[in-house]
Amino acid sequence: MAHPYMASALDDQRDEMLALIGAKSVEQLFEQIPPSHRISAPLRLPPQLASEAALRRHLERLLSRTTSSEETLSFLGGGYYRHHVPAICDEITARREWLTSVWGTPSSDQGRFQAWFEFASQLGELLDLDFVGLPVYSWGCAAGHALRMAARMTGRRSVLVPEALDPERRAVIANYCGSPDLEAHLDLATVAWRRDDGRVDLDDLAAKLSSDVAALYVENPNFFGLVEDQVADMVGMVAEAGAELVLGVDPLSLGVLAPPGELGVGLAVGTIQTLGVHLYAGGGAGGFIASRDEERYAREYPTLQVSLCDTIEPGERGFGISLFSQTSYGAREQGNDWTGNSVYMWSIANAAFMAAMGPQGFADVGAAILQRSHHAASRIAELPGVRIRFPKGFFGEIVVDFDGTGRRVADVNDALRSRGIFGGLDLSRAFPELGQSALYCLTELHTAADVERLVTALGEIIAHGEEKGR
Repeated sequence: MAHPYMASALDDQRDEMLALIGAKSVEQLFEQIPPSHRISAPLRLPPQLASEAALRRHLERLLSRTTSSEETLSFLGGGYYRHHVPAICDEITARREWLTSVWGTPSSDQGRFQAWFEFASQLGELLDLDFVGLPVYSWGCAAGHALRMAARMTGRRSVLVPEALDPERRAVIANYCGSPDLEAHLDLATVAWRRDDGRVDLDDLAAKLSSDVAALYVENPNFFGLVEDQVADMVGMVAEAGAELVLGVDPLSLGVLAPPGELGVGLAVGTIQTLGVHLYAGGGAGGFIASRDEERYAREYPTLQVSLCDTIEPGERGFGISLFSQTSYGAREQGNDWTGNSVYMWSIANAAFMAAMGPQGFADVGAAILQRSHHAASRIAELPGVRIRFPKGFFGEIVVDFDGTGRRVADVNDALRSRGIFGGLDLSRAFPELGQSALYCLTELHTAADVERLVTALGEIIAHGEEKGR
């Protein structure tokens, strides 16, 4: 029978489509793929579901096996965060005006273009950078695109990233650098971090900057949640070497930290998930690229740009896409880079969030995160055998070292889950030099009672060792 979500799945319809394109079989469509890369045995798929009711029941059964951060006290961070999402964000993004095809009529595009323009304008003001593109799939994608932008600007083929970087983000960046056999390949090297305070080692950076380096990518706060207080120094070092510094930021931190533009940075990237987007299983991610409003940056963007302009009617303003010809939309494979369009809806939520927050809202949230993360650190540090690995200058995330307890992070997290708590991100595999350490995240949603619940649970686990041997 026909699949309910694949209306063209019947044999006669398939044969008709093959005849129209001149193919003898479906197999012929994939003959360019080497046999070693193709499945040789049938997929073991479950039986086809015959109705919407059966499908709903099946999905509800699968979803019931998942415990979300809405029902569990969560201290997980490391790239995706649970922040407050004002109701206005959900209300606006749920409006059916946004549920259109990618391109509508010129009149229907104006509302969407204006919303996108407001997103770019507000984010640019927050970053102290004037040129902002529409978002890409993730923070890692934005960083990869920005490094390739810098390579095109400088004509160089090497890029530097911190050794202390989110492993997932580093993997995405490496993917954007490409394999060595590609013409546009970028060589990727790392800059060491200081073991005493968790920040970028400027001596190692100086040794690795050369005439081959196109860009340095660095984050503030860094992956360990630490404020990189030498960004301005790094900007000077990189500029002297003729390269670009790409700064990665969480825009929600900019209520209390200096924005990229103020630090002298010309090219910045970061997440948009913290700006009014819920955590979703496999979704909710997005990344931005922003720069100074200079042609040398603008000409290298792979993303869509929305501009405000005059129309033929005096006093009337309109919105339109600029620099379209250099994108993959306008030039396909000849564009600067391939971006895709799957996260543009989140820019609408971001615009609503930033408008609702305003400058004071960002300052208030930033101050709350600072206060709560430092309060949590002081309480956790009182536990026997536990220490805060980097006790100064952090924002939102804390490296908690369990080596002194004799417990593995994995076992501690198992025991916390049995108490309805998601513990910190286990760092022991990606950063073995930190021993049994975990990255704990605190946001404006955590209360003093939440911290006490965590500290009490950790104290019991450490004292009784109930998770040992699991």
